[in-house]
Amino acid sequence: MRRKSQAEVIIVGGGLAGLSAAIYLSRAKRDVLVIDSGKSMARWEPEVQNYLGFPESISGERLVDYGWKQACAYGARFAGDKILSARRTRPGRFSLRGQRRIYRCNRLLLATGIFHIPPSIPGITRCLGHTMFFCKDCDGYRVQGKRLAIYGWTNEAAEYALAMLIYVPWVALVTDTRPPRWTARYTRLLQQYGIPVITERITRAVHLRKRLRALHFAGRRDLPLDALFAMRGDIFMNKVAKALGCKVDEEGQIEVNECKETSVKGVYAAGCVTPANCQMIIAAGQGATAAQAINRDLFCESLKTRTLRPLGPGQRTAFRSRGLS
Repeated sequence: MRRKSQAEVIIVGGGLAGLSAAIYLSRAKRDVLVIDSGKSMARWEPEVQNYLGFPESISGERLVDYGWKQACAYGARFAGDKILSARRTRPGRFSLRGQRRIYRCNRLLLATGIFHIPPSIPGITRCLGHTMFFCKDCDGYRVQGKRLAIYGWTNEAAEYALAMLIYVPWVALVTDTRPPRWTARYTRLLQQYGIPVITERITRAVHLRKRLRALHFAGRRDLPLDALFAMRGDIFMNKVAKALGCKVDEEGQIEVNECKETSVKGVYAAGCVTPANCQMIIAAGQGATAAQAINRDLFCESLKTRTLRPLGPGQRTAFRSRGLS
């Protein structure tokens, strides 16, 4: 039998969105439990240069650790576990089955995140976060003046290659044997701006101390490079949301309203698993937005059910003695 754990609010996911929500809800005196499997994408980032308040940059792991300590300081509880399934037991009440135990709550926040699929190139994962990236908004600034390639074969990849011309004098598209799937418009634009498209099979990444030096192709030639951006696709961690009946879009993102509530009442979602621009600072902001909405939802429910904590006898006596009631 799995042990049971009860909380007023459960947050699934211990990345920036989940931690931000945990801080806000704990400060609102809510009983908060964060269930985290330890796989936040933020931990992949060895150097975050665009998070407000860290002019010298900070690693994603340290940023997560700071958030964990801050949430703990306000009373949030943490459980290391992976959620396998979830169900709504009755309106506003939820049960989650983890590998280690069963969890129950009144409100649920899904901050389960995203997984960026890395290129299937031998040796490239060594460069992850150092010279191999996924996001131009995060890391385009870091590759200024460098030799750059975009790994991908979709409209998004073609658009990335064009957008990177703001930062670099030369960029190529590599499709690794996949036929390009971008539209005729992007074909014309790539030709107009002289962006080469290389479709040969990539056999390995040539790197030195996590610094990319070249891509080696099956034709026994090297493409000298300083950095690579991958546009292979994303996996949205929406299994729990689907189990609860939450609506997801065609890409797999959990649909939410302006308060970050899903189509299932009492279930909220925040961060990169929603249709947000996947940035750490945006995820943290969404977590705060969701937390405030959850806190108000619980407050309004306590008024309806008359379960809001009343003044204690001592407080009432003190007010009466001063003629204030």
